This record gives sequence, C-alpha cells and structure tokens, in this order.
Amino acid sequence: MGSQNYRVGELLTEAWASWAERGAALSAEDWDRPTRLSEWTVRDLYAHVAPAPEQFAGLREAVVEGPAGLTGGADVLRTFNQPGGLAHTAAGQIAEMAKEAAKVTEPAVLIARFGTEGPAALTGIADLSPDTVVAHQLLGKVTVGALGEVALMEATVHLLDLIAAVGGPAPAEGALHFTRALLAEATDPVAFIEAAAGRSAEPVLPIIR
Repeated sequence: MGSQNYRVGELLTEAWASWAERGAALSAEDWDRPTRLSEWTVRDLYAHVAPAPEQFAGLREAVVEGPAGLTGGADVLRTFNQPGGLAHTAAGQIAEMAKEAAKVTEPAVLIARFGTEGPAALTGIADLSPDTVVAHQLLGKVTVGALGEVALMEATVHLLDLIAAVGGPAPAEGALHFTRALLAEATDPVAFIEAAAGRSAEPVLPIIR
C-alpha cells in the first residue's frame, strides 16, 4: 500500500477496534436500544457497519484493467448521493438488509468481525496498491483506495451514531479529521467555502444521507 492507503487502513483498524470494545461492554438491553437512525437499533447498526471478510478477499478476484471511473472516496460519495443516486433509491433496501443480517448474526459474531476478522482481512490485501482498479457491482470501475476511504468514513460517522445511542468516548482524532476532510471534498468547493465563511445562505448540507 502507499503511505496514504496505509494511513487509511491504520485508522480503519483503529475505528473497528472502538466498535469491538463498545460491543463487548454492551448489555442485552443495549443491543436492542434504538439509535437516532430511526429504522435501526444498535444491533442493526452493528450489522450494517461490520466488515465482511469475504468482501476484502474478493477484491483480488475483482481486479480489472483501468482506468477507474471513481478514483477517490469523494468521487464515490458524490456518485452515491447525487439526485437519483443509490443513497436515495436504495436507502430502504440497505436498511432492510441490515435488519435481516442483525436477526441472524449474534452480537459475539459482530464483535469478532470488528475486532479480529475485519483487521485480518484488511492485512491480507495490504499489498494491493490504492490505485488498483476493481470491478464493483454498484459503482463500476473503482480504486481500492477509494473503497477504503469510504469504509473509514462510514465507520466514523456511524460510530458517532453509536455513541449517541449508548455513550462512550469520541472517535479517534485522526479518523474525525479524515472524515471531515473527505466530506468537505465531496461538495462543490465554492458553495462549501462560501457557506462555511458566512457568505452564502445556499444549503450545502447534508453532504451525504
């Protein structure tokens, strides 16, 4: 991996460790607690974010010749969240998939995915360059680095959802800074700067669903 991709992998493993530590401390009642994402309980949230080792292993089989249409996490976010994008059209399906996975996956299994299985799978693809192009079922040709950046963003944003539901310390500073920068990058730069600087009242938020 390049240095940036190594940093993303390191931060992602750190974020997953936080999920595992929180999960290990939860009571049975906590797992059923509602979150601020009205369609999901804490267990549903875990099932949605938990890394699936087979997905990482499958990246090797998905390697294709470039160029990639999406080369960074911001490209992926813009594609997902554009009008008519999957964040809008598939939101219900994604929520239902998480609920179904939560029904058949025990908390101990979800914790292990964050604490051991996911990090091991990530280490297993550490030799893939962030510029490696893979075929993605929903995104077409995308780089490994772009997928890693989105995974870190998802782990961080949803960790804040988890904290809001069951408490705990904030995500690591590195993950927060990375996620903030990625979300800002996904917006129109002029619109974002002018809104952030108080020069415009045009809405730029939310950036993602």
